[in-house]
Amino acid sequence: MEFYKAHTNEVFDHLKTSLSGLQKKDIPGLQQQHGKNRLAEGKRRTKFAIFLAQFKDVMIIILIFAALISFVVGEHTDAYVILAIIIGNAWIGYSQEYSADESVRMLQKMAAQYATVVRDNNPEKIDLGELVPGDLILLDAGDIVPADARLVEVSALKTEEAALTGESHSIDKITEAIDLTNASPGDQLNMVFKGTIVSNGSAKAIVTCTGMNTEIGKIAGMMEVGKQQTPLQKRLAAFSKQMAVVVILICLAVFGMGLYSGQPALEMFLTALSLAVAALPEALPAVVTIALANGASRMVKQKALMRKLPAVETLGSVTYICSDKTGTLTQNKMKLENLQAINGQEELLNIAMMLDNEVRFSDDGTILGDSTETALVYFAQEQGLSKTTADQAYPLVQKLPFDSTRMRMSTLHQHGDQWILLCKGAPVKIIEVLAPTYKDQTEAWLATNRKWAAEGLRVLFFAYKVFDQKPTVTDNELEIDLDFLGMTAMIDPPREEVIAAIRECKDAGIKTVMITGDQPLTAQAIAERLEMVHDQATRIMTGAELSKLSAAEFKNEVENIAVYARVSPEQKLMIVKTLQQTGAFVAMTGDGVNDAPSLKQADIGIAMGITGTDVSKEAADMILLDDNFATIVKAVKEGRRIYENIKKFILYVLSCNLAEILTIVIAPFVGLGMPLLPIHILWINLVTDGLPGLALTAEPAEKDIMKLPPRPPKESLFAGGMLIKILATGGMMAIVVLVTQYWAAQKGFDLRSQQTMVFTLLCFIQLGNALSVRVAYHSILKARLFANPGLLWVLLGTVILQLLIVYVPFLQGIFKTTSLSWVAMEIVLIATAVGVTGIEVVKQLINKLYNRNKKVVNTVS
Repeated sequence: MEFYKAHTNEVFDHLKTSLSGLQKKDIPGLQQQHGKNRLAEGKRRTKFAIFLAQFKDVMIIILIFAALISFVVGEHTDAYVILAIIIGNAWIGYSQEYSADESVRMLQKMAAQYATVVRDNNPEKIDLGELVPGDLILLDAGDIVPADARLVEVSALKTEEAALTGESHSIDKITEAIDLTNASPGDQLNMVFKGTIVSNGSAKAIVTCTGMNTEIGKIAGMMEVGKQQTPLQKRLAAFSKQMAVVVILICLAVFGMGLYSGQPALEMFLTALSLAVAALPEALPAVVTIALANGASRMVKQKALMRKLPAVETLGSVTYICSDKTGTLTQNKMKLENLQAINGQEELLNIAMMLDNEVRFSDDGTILGDSTETALVYFAQEQGLSKTTADQAYPLVQKLPFDSTRMRMSTLHQHGDQWILLCKGAPVKIIEVLAPTYKDQTEAWLATNRKWAAEGLRVLFFAYKVFDQKPTVTDNELEIDLDFLGMTAMIDPPREEVIAAIRECKDAGIKTVMITGDQPLTAQAIAERLEMVHDQATRIMTGAELSKLSAAEFKNEVENIAVYARVSPEQKLMIVKTLQQTGAFVAMTGDGVNDAPSLKQADIGIAMGITGTDVSKEAADMILLDDNFATIVKAVKEGRRIYENIKKFILYVLSCNLAEILTIVIAPFVGLGMPLLPIHILWINLVTDGLPGLALTAEPAEKDIMKLPPRPPKESLFAGGMLIKILATGGMMAIVVLVTQYWAAQKGFDLRSQQTMVFTLLCFIQLGNALSVRVAYHSILKARLFANPGLLWVLLGTVILQLLIVYVPFLQGIFKTTSLSWVAMEIVLIATAVGVTGIEVVKQLINKLYNRNKKVVNTVS
């Protein structure tokens, strides 16, 4: 049964209950049939399972094999270093992920723990888990609704449903049946929902759904969303597989060439395995993890807390931001925006706004109550009127509470030797009780109401009546022949900083979409103020319209829709999934329980830290500590910066590794001695490659990074000519090194001196390569030299360490080097300068070939 459509007697009949409640003898059977009124918990991963998951990455598996191979060939130091990298990376990943997925547990925390129920005509307090469909529950102001229920009696009942439906103000409840098809929870005014709060009045209601069948239970059921892979994870997975193929090819090539040249099979097999290990960027997992961790640390300083480490980089790939309206784009606080008072009655209108309400003041002066009424009180205070002064001048005599039939509220006050009735309510309901003398003016007032309502404003009319004697009637008959006092219009206004943030998103090629449970007119008004509705092609769609579309029809329309209004949690989830099916990478922001499933489904979920519910925070990847939409833009910039820096590291380390491999493989075939020893390769991989590579992760963002469009989600790590850069840069360094070794051999340098020169030259030229890579798309001469001081210190420290290895006798024995003469060192320095110049020339040619300096994005269509 759709209970909101049914009359109360039909509900009683269907659930076999009455105003006396269920009979206790029927309760056990109903509990067995419907189960406990609690939410089911999802499966939780054990700590050990989380730790094991860190070893499923393809690159990690390759490194484990590399460590085993190193043990086999006797390179124990290499093996221990690789194992240390693997374990360290796993521990960092485990520490970040061990934030247990407790969304459902948080949902349970929101729910009431006890309920007041009538059974056998006797009210009693029971554990909420014992409720069953058909129970008659009693609700009062301040209660948390214990289950979904159909209202049968109400007295000025209002509920706060923002966390469930997105409504920014209290909802007036009724008992009459509602003739709507597929009504969303926000439109079911005769229903109350588990987890929402009674803000005013009292009621009796019949429980219709319990546990996982409630609206909040349905949301809990949607929380089981498959794990999403971030763009970086997908790219690194593809990269790892490509590296595995490269390693195998290197092994086969070197082994085959060795056998062809008559080398012993076992020796060439071990050499091939050693080279394969040397080809691997062992530091890549650690560099990626550290880059993400450092990025997360920087984001916290900018008020963005990352709950899941890979999401740090995901922000840089986002193409859509689907944002909840209430509390995210808006202030979640009603504000009086328009006011029109009858001439000479401005002061009385302020008095009416201050006194004609159910507002309460806490001990510290905080205004408590319905958001619409508190907005009126705030405005009256801003006009210099205090509650104390108003009460003294107009002491309360009688109150006629708001009800859904009259849609008015009135208060009677004594003022001197007169009595005055203050009345506010829905415009048409106030017009009904005005004196006949206002007949000619009502149409103009209603026209103003329609104009304001079309702008998404919530309009109230005010009226009054003065009595020379205290009225003898004490009911609704007081509200007759009233004088018009004025009208007010309120809205939950946009956050001031959001407009600039949305403009910056447009510049970055990111489209912002509003998804809300609020009314269409209100949503449209906010969207227009935020410049989210660009042209006539941009659509605004309601949940009712969306429910009529097939999946294929919606997929065709989804990219033209800027605002979704009156949508359910299921529809929010569908919107995110459909955008993802079109190839979009979606960020979803929100603060309510209704946002939690779509936060989990989105490529990155963003919750509000101040106004957000615990449920939304647990479902999110990122939490905005200042609830500032503009913080997302800063986080997007950081995400783009991190990805670019990871690409710089990969370019740097692979080109350096390629240079080492080419040098070792080619040297014997051109008649040169073994250019490098295993200890040299280890030092270069760990120090010359690793330390500058780590320093590159701290490189500042390049100019205009937020003027470029988002990266295509399926773009390879090697896109934009990066593979050619790696091959050309590695080849350039290898040529310079081999020419230098050839010169040394021709000049009569012994093999140890040749190896020391090659070792030192590779170290220096790779450091020059690091300087070139840090400005990937511009000349090295345009780099801001001191923008990354960490890199400069690493380069200086590495040069000093290399010189110590070459010239300190104790270290010479360990690293198998010898002191170089000034002539030899001069040749090394000249070769370094030639090599770095060649790298720069190659970089500029490839950038021109691929036209990397893209045009900036100016608009989002």
